[in-house]
Amino acid sequence: MENKGTLTKGLAITGTVLVWLPILAPILFSLILFLQQQLFRFDYLMPAELGLFAFGGGILLLIAAIRTRSHMKLIGWGLGIAFVMIVGGQALAVVTGLADGSTAIGGGQWMLVLSSLAIYVLAIVDVGVGGILLLRDLFKPQRLSVQSR
Repeated sequence: MENKGTLTKGLAITGTVLVWLPILAPILFSLILFLQQQLFRFDYLMPAELGLFAFGGGILLLIAAIRTRSHMKLIGWGLGIAFVMIVGGQALAVVTGLADGSTAIGGGQWMLVLSSLAIYVLAIVDVGVGGILLLRDLFKPQRLSVQSR
């Protein structure tokens, strides 16, 4: 790990927070609603709706990972898979008619769209885990090398 400066640490912290926001927000909002009104509602589309935060944070994490030469593959592949899944799922919803309501919810096409959304969420979690690992490496104290005489 070469570059552990303030800029890299700032990129990694900001990126990690932004990546986890779309994942943790629906869980937090569901918990708050349940505690206040004893009603459980979970917005499973919120990670896709807040996707710009995830992709912005992922790009910051990728820059930090490249600067430190650490966890580049984990973060890069996760971002790539998330992008393909969210764009592919939206394209599939448009082609099958699910997006405009001309096709009823249900059936194989519905399962494909939901599967792409689930894979997108898993890929964003993968990027978030990469961010946490990157932060762990960035804030790990350096070992002093002992020189022998």
